[in-house]
Amino acid sequence: MVEKAESLNTQAINFAANGEFNEAIACFKRALVVEKSNHLLWYNLGVTYRDAGQLESAKECLLKALDINNIDKDTLDSLSIICLSLKEFDEAFDYCSIGLDLYPTDAHLWNTCGVIFFNQVNYPEAAEAFERAVTINPYYYDALYNLRDTYDELGNQIGKAECISRMNQIKKSGE
Repeated sequence: MVEKAESLNTQAINFAANGEFNEAIACFKRALVVEKSNHLLWYNLGVTYRDAGQLESAKECLLKALDINNIDKDTLDSLSIICLSLKEFDEAFDYCSIGLDLYPTDAHLWNTCGVIFFNQVNYPEAAEAFERAVTINPYYYDALYNLRDTYDELGNQIGKAECISRMNQIKKSGE
């Protein structure tokens, strides 16, 4: 019986969702034997390696996914975050910049960019990136949280208080 990549992908996602990363990785690898040029399979394998704490393997898989589809926003963002986790700040910024060139109104990419700047202790640039994320999506809690911390580092107490107020409004509306 020939296994189908789609069913193996689904099975692997279910394994990963249950924390069974080794089983998920094995399924994705079998699916890639069937469809080696499927960027989604490479992406999903990369994310699973990331979730399993295997960042170098995650990066390798995400780079293969990017080779197949060089405009995939999720792959670019995930690569940026993986590189950030590996303390490869220039590379993280490069992937994020490519994503922002393609998707300039993506709040998540702006937030990721801000996190990169924050980790480099470049608070003015981090604030600008988080502000863009919040301008695009005023209800983006993580970006507000990050902006609050950045304003705190910059000594901007008024901005920090505004972020806290907006975060509290979001929490209340979600209750």
